[in-house]
Formats: sequence, structure tokens, C-alpha cells
Amino acid sequence: MERDNAWKKYQTEEQKEQVFAFAEEYRKFLSNCKTERECTSFFETKAKKAGFISLDQVIAEKKKLQPGDKVYLVNKGKSLAMFVLGSKDLECGMNILGAHIDSPRLDLKQNPLYEDTDMAMLDTHYYGGVKKYQWVTLPLALHGVVAKKDGTVVPVSIGDAPGDPVVGVSDLLIHLAGEQMEKKASKVIEGENLDVLIGSLPLYEEDDQEKKDLVKKNILRILQEKYGLEEEDFLSAEIEVVPAGEARDYGLDRSMIMGYGHDDRVCAYPSFMAMLAVESPKRTLACLLVDKEEIGSVGATGMQSRFFENTVAEIINAAGDYSDLKLRRALKNSRVLSSDVSAAFDPNYPSVMEKRNAAYFGRGLVFNKYTGSRGKSGSNDAGAEYLGDLRRIMDEDQVSYQTAELGKVDQGGGGTIAYILGNYDMQVIDSGVAVLNMHAPWEIISKVDLYEAYRGYIAFLKA
Repeated sequence: MERDNAWKKYQTEEQKEQVFAFAEEYRKFLSNCKTERECTSFFETKAKKAGFISLDQVIAEKKKLQPGDKVYLVNKGKSLAMFVLGSKDLECGMNILGAHIDSPRLDLKQNPLYEDTDMAMLDTHYYGGVKKYQWVTLPLALHGVVAKKDGTVVPVSIGDAPGDPVVGVSDLLIHLAGEQMEKKASKVIEGENLDVLIGSLPLYEEDDQEKKDLVKKNILRILQEKYGLEEEDFLSAEIEVVPAGEARDYGLDRSMIMGYGHDDRVCAYPSFMAMLAVESPKRTLACLLVDKEEIGSVGATGMQSRFFENTVAEIINAAGDYSDLKLRRALKNSRVLSSDVSAAFDPNYPSVMEKRNAAYFGRGLVFNKYTGSRGKSGSNDAGAEYLGDLRRIMDEDQVSYQTAELGKVDQGGGGTIAYILGNYDMQVIDSGVAVLNMHAPWEIISKVDLYEAYRGYIAFLKA
């Protein structure tokens, strides 16, 4: 069953401008927010401007929450939950949008800085599922924070501001790559060879008796002057190596965006914006923007933590009527769109897709009844009744949508946060935007799919 191209709905220049204007704001967000911390800070600032108040403030002031109140809570600077209280009791459940804001990248190790043959290098550990060979010979940037012993946290950003230098991972020249070219793609570049070159200029000091590691010492001098950092401060740092440069319009018709981190910020951004667009809901609305999905949703800032459950408990308590049973009912009666990306059909690689059940550029929001791998292992398999209800919601608001699965049955697969929310007995389905080059440093999405996702999320929240 072929779905129509969503662009056909936007015939006039005024209609197209709605799509392009929304996409342009998203492009700016994607360019400026390359880590989960940067995303969280962006969303918190924007939520405050939209009238959301911190749940910590509500608790401290013993404020009683009422229908229509808007609250949010940040979890350790890396994830965020936001709520708009509905007129119905929370026990009736929530309409929840959930997405993740971490993306595949290279992380600096805790003792990263060394010198070899008059070159200063940073040792890395890749994060998430990456094709390691895609990360060489690219301009890269350093984004993150350093927590010092005195409790201060210093933000670090090198490589994206105008005039900034960039860094990168070198590759073997083709003239000497005979043995390398015989290796499997998974072995062409080894994880321990993803070290970042950051300098080659030695520090000259007349009183330097050792005259060793002078390039490394010069780098440390630069970091000291710019950020007040010492080498030991790397022990308590979280610095990510990400592609340098802005997200760009892609295609001669500017119908697409190429950028780093579409997975899964292309779902997180419209989810957040949809929350700002719905006023006075009947059911309580929630938006979860979480960390660590790319490595299994683990840890205190991942979806498997108790952060969301604890936050809902605090909201029920602040509404003045807490009980454990009410919390359990609120979770059980909730409906969720687990908003994560889907693999777009690529004409260059048709053999891994089954065309009748693939996601396509330009055909709108994607619903994945199940993800997982091969025999649906590790998936949340949404119920038929829930799918039927979502079809009605989307059709009533004339949202363009399609259904898909992640490639042919035996080709592989992937996971999302859906099954974790499903463990609360919620109705959950994966939904999101189709992406080309998924998990590559530069991914591609369709602007109209982004906009239809935004419209679809609004329709879901209102239902």
C-alpha cells in the first residue's frame, strides 16, 4: 500500500514556507546543540520562556499544581522531562512523547592527552554504533564540560565558532594502504586508532630542563590560558568529539537537511515544539528527552533509570493526592509515541530493504509497530487496537504518515526506548522521521517529514 508524497499537500509558496521555516529553526538547533548537555540546556531555556517552571521550585515552595500548570525537571544536566497538567485526573494516564538526545560520537578517555613524534594526540573511546572508518579525515570539534575539584564546571567548545581551529583523525595514505584495503570494513579502522590530532607546535622555554613532550606542554598551556585547565582535570571531564560545522540544506531544491545528530534530535525537537503548541489539554501531556539510548538506555540519565517514574510521583504529590496505586494507574493508563528515527529507503542500497515495508523520504511520519532484530528480539510490539486509534488520530488531522520496519528480517535491526516504557504496561509505539546515513557523522532527513512529525505529535497530544 503506497502512501502519497507529503509535499503534494503544500502546493502554494505560503504553504511551503511553513515547512521551510520550521525546518530552518530546527537546522539552527541542530547546528548549535551537538551534545546531550547542549540539547538539555537549549530545551530548558526555551521551556522557561514558554512559562514552564522547575519542579524543584514547585517542591521547595510547596506549590499545589493545578490543571494547566506547566512544569519541567532536568536530570543531571543531560536529560529533561516536561509536563502540562490536564483537566482529567493523572490517574487517567498521560499522552507521552519520548525521544533521546544522545548521538554516536567519540568520547575522550580519562587520560587522553599524549605526545608521539612531536604530535599531540587525544585518545578516544567511540560511543554507540558507528562505522569507525567514517570518522577519519573529517573536521572534528570538541564539545563538553570539565568538572574541577573546587566544584566549578567549565564548558568546553572548540571547532564550531567562527575562526576556531578544528581537529581530526588521520587515515593511511592510499599509496601505503595495500594491507589495510584487504581488511574487512569493521577492521579497516580499529577503535584504538581513532586518536585525535590536536597539535604539533612545541613550547619553547629556556628553563625547561627536561625538554620532553614540548608539543603536549604547549597544548596544556593553551588549555590553561583559555579554560584554566590542568592535565589532571581530564579525569573529571566529559568531552565529546563531534563533526565540526553547521547543518546544511541538502539538495538543489533545499528539500532536505544534512547534519550531525538527526538520530534522534530530529524527533526530540518536534516533540518539544509540539508540547509548546498544545494548550489546556484534557489528559496530562509529557515529553521525555533522555540520554544514553545509543548504549542501551542505561545509567542515571538513561530511560532505564527511575527518573521518569520518580518525577511523575512528585507531580502527583504536588497535585495533593499521592498514593502508590495512583502512580501505578497513571503509568499504566498512559499512551506513548516513542519518537525515534527509522531507516529511509536508499536507492543505492535496495537489497537490504523490503520495499512494501520500508520508510521513504517525503511520505511523512513513520510508525514502526515493532523494532528489534530478526525475530523481533528486544522489540516493543504495539497492539493492533493502539495502531487503529493512531490511524484515526492522524487521519482526522490530515497528517501524512507511513508504516515501516528496519530493513529485511534477517539483515539486522535496532532498538529504542519503547520497550522500557512498555514495561509500565503503557500503550507504546515507535514513531519518528526517516533518515539516510543513520549513525554516520553526517545524516540526512526530509524537511517535510520533519514537519509532518511535528503535526503528528500535536495531533497525538491533543487526542
